[in-house]
Amino acid sequence: MTMREKIEEVAARYPDQRSAIMPALLIAQREHGHLPGPVLQEVADILGVERIWVYELATFYTLFHTEPVGKFHLQLCDNVSCMLRGSEDLLKHLQAVLGIKKGDTTSDGLFTLSTVECLGACEMAPVMQVGDDYHGDLDVARINALLDSLRAKAGRVASVEHVATRPPGE
Repeated sequence: MTMREKIEEVAARYPDQRSAIMPALLIAQREHGHLPGPVLQEVADILGVERIWVYELATFYTLFHTEPVGKFHLQLCDNVSCMLRGSEDLLKHLQAVLGIKKGDTTSDGLFTLSTVECLGACEMAPVMQVGDDYHGDLDVARINALLDSLRAKAGRVASVEHVATRPPGE
């Protein structure tokens, strides 16, 4: 089934095509990996809606990516609950271990590192979303284990030794 057919099938469930923009964007992103301008235009054309409506949603929600991201998109929450429980130090650790800054992707295309305003999981602070999965109560050891697990999942051997064996700042 083509992307157009998938979007049309989903859009048929909605009385107003504008209501189908978010599910259509999810389909398009699964198909293309991210949502560059031509893909946003294609979604608008399929739904018969204004491109600006599609663009507004694609750029507002952090689950949509208008630029390419790595195989694993690490989205670390930096809101108050997570910040108070050490997310700033975890961000520094992730940057050091991955050799990238916030907003960048590793040279092998495996990891993109971002911060997000709130993941709505304060009870698990500090928390990070990787794809559709949440990982909470994070510390350096859990971050290192998660990175090793993701590398193994991708079929790659850890290419960077862990920079810290204890929480940053100690």
